[in-house]
Amino acid sequence: MASGALLGAPAVLAQAKPFSGVTLNVSCWSARYPTLLAEYVNEFTEVTGAKVNYDTPGFQVYNQRADLELSTKGAGYDVLNITFIFTNRWIGNGWLTPLDPYLNDPRKAGPDYDFADFLPGAVAPLKDAKGVVYGVPWVTDSSMIIATRSDLLQAAGLGMPDTFDELERAASLVHKKDGVDGFLTDNHWGFWYPPMLHAYGGEIFRNAPDDLMPTLNTPEAIAAAEQLARIVGKFGPPGAVGMAYGQTQELLRAGKANLSMVTHVGGMSHAEPEAKVAKTLRFAMTPRGPKGRFPGIASHGWGIPVGSKNKEAAWEFIKWSTSKRLINRMVKEKFLGSVTRRSIYETPDYRKLITVNGQDTGQIVLDTIKFGEQGHMKYRTVPVYPQVNVQINQAISRIVSGQMSARESMNQAQTSIIADFRRAGVKT
Repeated sequence: MASGALLGAPAVLAQAKPFSGVTLNVSCWSARYPTLLAEYVNEFTEVTGAKVNYDTPGFQVYNQRADLELSTKGAGYDVLNITFIFTNRWIGNGWLTPLDPYLNDPRKAGPDYDFADFLPGAVAPLKDAKGVVYGVPWVTDSSMIIATRSDLLQAAGLGMPDTFDELERAASLVHKKDGVDGFLTDNHWGFWYPPMLHAYGGEIFRNAPDDLMPTLNTPEAIAAAEQLARIVGKFGPPGAVGMAYGQTQELLRAGKANLSMVTHVGGMSHAEPEAKVAKTLRFAMTPRGPKGRFPGIASHGWGIPVGSKNKEAAWEFIKWSTSKRLINRMVKEKFLGSVTRRSIYETPDYRKLITVNGQDTGQIVLDTIKFGEQGHMKYRTVPVYPQVNVQINQAISRIVSGQMSARESMNQAQTSIIADFRRAGVKT
């Protein structure tokens, strides 16, 4: 493959393998896109000469490592994912490198990169208050539900659940049918709990971002936590509450668990021809509750830590990994979903590709993103949300494992968050 096809930047192409001798340290959590990208990284090395140390740990482990490294402004990493819930913290503290000097320089951006092609909604969370860009989005993902064994739902006389009560009932009716667990999702409860919380009329904060008093022990919050814990604990495999993304994806893909709350990217991975459940896979929007439907929506993107000593090579990696050419290949070769480039998303071929068993999953994504206009996701971008996310993860785990009742656990989460905020000088 010609180097121009991969990079397309005249300044870089002026010499063969311009970054020979450079080693880039790149990390992202183990989502679909970064996991697949590992299969292509050698191509970047072949063209640029840069060696890439690339890893994709679990979500919580990644965030802990990245937050610590960025807070020191160290040189341990050259490219990191900007996790949605950390955008304000990492950008606001000056821990990331502004990308405008690269995007606005024709020699560095190259003639084919076309940053304007990225969906504005995907780029927006990766800007600061002045509009400076700090990250290039690789996903704007949305939550939904799937049934990997929709045939078992049909046999029970059920369609895809539209409410959380229907989800619980469906999971109970198909649990252990044909040896398949009724429900399974990964242990990122800070993402899966809020849609249920909002559906019951609860909130994470009293009025984010102006009033950051947490509200995790209200009757609505407790009811949502109880229902989520019941579904996970009663209809999942042993140890389900502690299973990370990679573990749950493997079980779902193999048809060992049926209903799940997933992102579009995660769900599409089960549509690949080699997936055991490809022919019985069905999608539906995130369920609604008494107060409406509040799906989770999140953007993630590549950024360059301010302490990196290899910023030019880091930019070339970001440009290569989010190029039209490579993303198109990943769509065609790996069924990559939830792309962030308009030119790809709007093509009939792409929409055909993400139509699964007659369902246009792209329309589900568009309908889901439309719900984002309600403004219910603003809680995730306040700088202190990561601390809340940790407490939610722990609270749901305590309930599912039987260590505490929902009321006790959510009261403890509320108390712990307030104490954390006060120690950090956050006004509540």
